[in-house]
Amino acid sequence: MRILGVDYGDRHIGLALSDPLGMIAQPLETYTLKEKKADNAAFFRELVQKHGVERIVLGLPLRMDGTPGSRAEKTRAFARWLEASVGRKVVFWDERLTTRQATTIMQEQSVRVEDRRSVVNQISAALILQAYLDGQATDAPDTRSH
Repeated sequence: MRILGVDYGDRHIGLALSDPLGMIAQPLETYTLKEKKADNAAFFRELVQKHGVERIVLGLPLRMDGTPGSRAEKTRAFARWLEASVGRKVVFWDERLTTRQATTIMQEQSVRVEDRRSVVNQISAALILQAYLDGQATDAPDTRSH
């Protein structure tokens, strides 16, 4: 089962994809929203079908105190639209500090400043998705033999 990670922005959307076992997140691409919602819906439908995505994890921007702000409501509206467009369940995951983490990773990996803008959303999406996957793994029942 593949899971799509999404870092939603007003213009650019970072995308990440899990491996088939749902254990590892990889940056996928950055999508730039088009004027026509139909074009955006077609992109996401094709993406979901091409990769066999069964669930979508969307970063929810919360304030540092954990409360939602106006950005969170925009993200919830996008989630409703995305669910209706692709027919897959969208779950939210706290995205606080992911952009800062992504920037730190790019600096540590010596990513050129000119290239950072194009990949920061992808890395943020991968961080959101990996945190979700790790959270699911710790919630899984222990199936080891005793």
